[in-house]
Amino acid sequence: MAKRAAISSNARRALVVSYVSKGLVHSQGDLVELLADEGIEVTQATASRDLELVGAVRGKDDQGRMRYLILDPNTAPTGVGSRVSENLILNITASGNLVVVKTPPGGAQLLASLIDRATASGDLSSALGTIAGDDTVLVVSRSATGSKNLISDLKKYISGSENLRKARRK
Repeated sequence: MAKRAAISSNARRALVVSYVSKGLVHSQGDLVELLADEGIEVTQATASRDLELVGAVRGKDDQGRMRYLILDPNTAPTGVGSRVSENLILNITASGNLVVVKTPPGGAQLLASLIDRATASGDLSSALGTIAGDDTVLVVSRSATGSKNLISDLKKYISGSENLRKARRK
């Protein structure tokens, strides 16, 4: 397709939300291709930033396929916090200022995104940030020996559905 006239970042992000809502985005590469089909050239880094800014996280859909989802705080079930703690966290271990959280395959991105949003908003002040793989999240404590406190704070945070809804709104 011919290159489209310059489009604002807000208009591009509106397209991103539309594509994600329709279930078309399974990877950042998919998003780059979908936008290219519209004549909008972006890099993978821009696609990644756009997905983060619109609140899209990678997770399994109702059919068990991995794709980007936009978490809607208005449709979150009341008991979602306890479901996350029971189904998303399989194991937590710690050493020094590092906490390793094991999740089912595909669950790490969702959990890391929730933790990062809570950290950015100040709701989880003992965490510095996360790195996520497919089924493992590395959470770094702000304190050099704070992993045990961080584990406690993570468990409290994840089990509170009100906190989860707050993180989703950010």
